[in-house]
Amino acid sequence: MDDLQMRQAFYNFGRQWFALLPPLICPVTFTIDAPFGRFSPSQDSIWLVDGIKSWMFMELVAPTAFFYAFLRSPLSHTAYGSAPPLTLHHPPTFLAGLFLLHYLNRAIISPLRTPSRSKSHIMVPLSAVGFNTLNGLLLGTYLSSPYAQKYLEDAFAQPRFWAGIALWALGLVGNIVHDEILLNIRRKAKAKGKARENTDGEGKDGEDDNNGKVKKNKQEHYAIPHGLLYRYISYPNYFCEWLEWLGFALAASPAPSFASLAAYFMTASPPWLFFFSEVFLMLPRAWKGHQWYHSRFPDYPKERKAVIPFVL
Repeated sequence: MDDLQMRQAFYNFGRQWFALLPPLICPVTFTIDAPFGRFSPSQDSIWLVDGIKSWMFMELVAPTAFFYAFLRSPLSHTAYGSAPPLTLHHPPTFLAGLFLLHYLNRAIISPLRTPSRSKSHIMVPLSAVGFNTLNGLLLGTYLSSPYAQKYLEDAFAQPRFWAGIALWALGLVGNIVHDEILLNIRRKAKAKGKARENTDGEGKDGEDDNNGKVKKNKQEHYAIPHGLLYRYISYPNYFCEWLEWLGFALAASPAPSFASLAAYFMTASPPWLFFFSEVFLMLPRAWKGHQWYHSRFPDYPKERKAVIPFVL
């Protein structure tokens, strides 16, 4: 086996595991709460890490791994020395730019604008690092590969490509604006908490620590979100992110075959695997969070679905 065949074998091995693990993990996560955000452990522990810093660290792994694989182009015959053309006139590089733009917001801009975030159990960022490393390497390898170069050769003239890009842009904007609604809830809660700290004794949502100081309720920054798709679902930010990566997959590669399980494993490319894995891994979180909203807020709108308007 020569060097290129070995790289191809490693790529296929990673791609097939990426196709297998998320659907296997999905039913398990319907029964457990990932220990971060609203499900963060209530007791302090040495295993809890800063929510914002850990988020930035684990999300920066994806663009780093992607950029490395894209520049090294391991499936190219001229690997380790010839990167794809780094111009937006080149369709794979154009798509690479969209991927990096998403993570610029997700890994840097959004967390820096977040006024507060609950601590996470260290298993959460460690698991995310594994996922983001594999996903970034697979996507960067695919977009720099001869297969992607050939498929995307005349992409700028194809309606399907631009339909995918439009869906990607709609999803990105939708994800940002719905996240902004949640950030505004946290900003108001933080301002309210600061005002409460200037008073003596017990605050409305706090506890007296016997020293005359008020301890903040760690979940006081949660409230019922309203506006836009929150009228219909509890997690429009998740739904919009799914639209984003569905559009990316439509633009970047042919859809996989569902004729059989073997056919799917043979034909599923990394952009489609990323989209499917997002659905498999985020759906349980949305469902359990939807139930949490109903249990925490008696007046939570009963007509809202969890994550897909009018459906689920």
